[in-house]
Amino acid sequence: MIHNLSSTPSVSNQFIAELRDVNIQKDRMRFRHNLERLGEILAYELSKTLPFHTISVETPLGTAHVEVPVDAPVIACILRAGLPLQKGMVTVFDKSDMAYVSAYRKHNEEGNFEICVQYIACPSIQDRVLIVADPMLATGQSAVKAVEFLLDYGQPKAIYVVSAIASQQGVDYVQEKLPTASIWVGVIDPELTAHSYIVPGLGDAGDLAFGEKVQQ
Repeated sequence: MIHNLSSTPSVSNQFIAELRDVNIQKDRMRFRHNLERLGEILAYELSKTLPFHTISVETPLGTAHVEVPVDAPVIACILRAGLPLQKGMVTVFDKSDMAYVSAYRKHNEEGNFEICVQYIACPSIQDRVLIVADPMLATGQSAVKAVEFLLDYGQPKAIYVVSAIASQQGVDYVQEKLPTASIWVGVIDPELTAHSYIVPGLGDAGDLAFGEKVQQ
């Protein structure tokens, strides 16, 4: 199941436009804030698909019956670019637990790359909703690899992959490898460059949020 926010005009398009804008990108704080705000919207929309139950709340004047989520999700982010997106989602799912996966591209001399994972911190995800925040779903390999490693911590009852911007190729890859996962994105772009960057995309989300990294 694919949920694309841009298929319906909303304020999320404004945040995506600012994330893409080469001039606004110069303001790192605003770039991070726009990722956070997009994370909040994606979390809110995603919440409508979760199971709810009714609780009773005592007010000063009586009793109110309110539908609330059955349980809190585990929200995992792919370091480092996923941190602002995760932060926005945690603002909405404020009872959630968090997980961290250091999945990154390791390039070889031929110009290709493989996804390496060096570090994971994760609570049990057994019978819980797992949300993986990966702001740029380019090839989809990082998100899939992250989920594969996270499954060592239990079998979730549902998996959500959440991104600000995805390529069609990345969406197709996640659907192929994780057929039961739901994919939530701000927008889907049509293609990738030869170096697997999304076009038109926005560039390197991690560098834009936190500063250009030194390649070693």
